[in-house]
Amino acid sequence: MSVQLNHTIVLCHDKQRSATFLTEVLGLPAPKSFGPFLVVELSNGVSLDFYEIDGEIASQHYAFLIGEDDFDQIFGRIRERGLEHWADPGQHQLGEINRNDGGRGVYFEDPDGHLLEIITRPYGSGG
Repeated sequence: MSVQLNHTIVLCHDKQRSATFLTEVLGLPAPKSFGPFLVVELSNGVSLDFYEIDGEIASQHYAFLIGEDDFDQIFGRIRERGLEHWADPGQHQLGEINRNDGGRGVYFEDPDGHLLEIITRPYGSGG
């Protein structure tokens, strides 16, 4: 049996703002329209499909596995934008990065309060 995640819907208040935020920070191609969605394609074939709603949005967590060189570039854009960032998902270690499993990682929020994470090593990979 082969099971792969193909896409997930990301709820937001302004799909253009949220999808563009993600593509700019991560250095990805511009989002593409598909029906009521703005779609951000990731390099492993998974997409994040941004969908606008009114009302409250429950914060979700999205983690992105990236290379060491990519970390420097993305973290640079996070700092250039003056975004708060944390070393931990509980958001207690403000302004720090983590070095879990011998890599580097950091958490930051998107415009709708979703907690985004970039990591250079998968959890449990040692190091």
